[in-house]
Amino acid sequence: MSDTSALPRPLLEPPAPQPNPGASGPWTGLRTFATAPFRARAWKEFAYLIIVFVLGCLATAYLFVMVGGSLYLSVLVIGVPVLAAVILGGRVWGRIYRVLGTVLLNAELPEPPPFTFRPGPIGWLRSAFTDRTSWRALLFLLLEAALGMVVGYLVLMVVALTALVTVSPVLWAWKDPHNVDARGVSHHSMVQFGDYYIETWPRVLAFAAIGVLGCFLLPWLFRGVCFLHRVLAAWLLTPTRRDRALTELRESRRAAVDDATATLRRLERDLHDGTQARLVGIAMALGRAEERIATGGDAEELIAQARTSSKEALTELRELVRGIHPPALDLGLGPALETLAARCAIPVELRVLLPVRPSPAIEAIAYFSVAELLTNVVKHAAANRIWVAVLPTGSDALAVSVRDNGQGGALQPADASGEAVVAGGLSGLAQRARGVDGSLFVDSPVGGPTVVTLVLPLAGPQ
Repeated sequence: MSDTSALPRPLLEPPAPQPNPGASGPWTGLRTFATAPFRARAWKEFAYLIIVFVLGCLATAYLFVMVGGSLYLSVLVIGVPVLAAVILGGRVWGRIYRVLGTVLLNAELPEPPPFTFRPGPIGWLRSAFTDRTSWRALLFLLLEAALGMVVGYLVLMVVALTALVTVSPVLWAWKDPHNVDARGVSHHSMVQFGDYYIETWPRVLAFAAIGVLGCFLLPWLFRGVCFLHRVLAAWLLTPTRRDRALTELRESRRAAVDDATATLRRLERDLHDGTQARLVGIAMALGRAEERIATGGDAEELIAQARTSSKEALTELRELVRGIHPPALDLGLGPALETLAARCAIPVELRVLLPVRPSPAIEAIAYFSVAELLTNVVKHAAANRIWVAVLPTGSDALAVSVRDNGQGGALQPADASGEAVVAGGLSGLAQRARGVDGSLFVDSPVGGPTVVTLVLPLAGPQ
């Protein structure tokens, strides 16, 4: 078994690309440096810096005119809703910067939670003034005004100076500049450093070489400044940890409700189509037996038929109850998993080490998850051996790991549609785990082995 303390990659994450030995070498860094000015990334980052410089100017005007004006008008009644609308305008600015960062910087900037407001004018105002996303966007605008406008201006000046130095030989030969020193001597020079004049072709070409070198250094300057923009955007324009926790809570609640609804529908269908029909048959058989006895006939066969049907109905009811709570779990998770391992069509090596018994909800989730994973291995993995381990991870959590020696590739596309072979089942297990503040991890390279690790709290969600 693999060490459960080193968890595999998260669910549905594609396998990491294998390094190409031929792509590295002593000339790789030099080739990267030499081709940087000609790559699309450098030009996209340069375009981003130009756009955010303009946006920084507009954002500064927005902050001073709109926010300042609405604060001034807030002494009047009309100024309060205007200020609320200006605050919510931060969301629009945030969306603009997220789109720019995603398109030009290839940054991952997920959308924050949408704005939700309480009913009524007062409720809308309270929601606007307490919208954390809007306030964080306004703070971003304030910092972006300094980063995009001030730093951006300096970067653009460096770009202009570098371009001027690079083409200086053309300007020097075409415009025929002359500078006169303190002694009255005229020099054919555009640039001077003290008493040193750039006035001969060797000096001019050497000076231009500095500009050419600067052209190869500019992409790295763009990259550093754009990195600061990405960090600032990821810090203030994306969902916070609290927002992500609330989103996961809503998703887990929805998954739990959907799972409960599906279970109730399955029970209703099974009871209606199976057990209810048998009970109706029993009632009809007993009714005919009662009529036959009243007329002095023999009802032994009908009573025997009703007895057999009642036993079958009880068996079906036991199966339904077992689907809700397996009887094996009454003895604990270990004996329940031993029952699953014994019934599996592939040999299973089981290892369970639980110093403390988990809560009943955690035991049920672990049991049904292992049952589904074993079924997936039998159906899809082409394996001949399975290892199941249930081990503690600290004092308040356990890790349920299922490993097989099959063909792997559980997360690879099965066809042109791009749908993974077992992605649906794994997604369901992940939602079930998140419902109790747990997580699911999958490591399934092509060729195997496949390791699925389910981390669950011992006591359920807090």
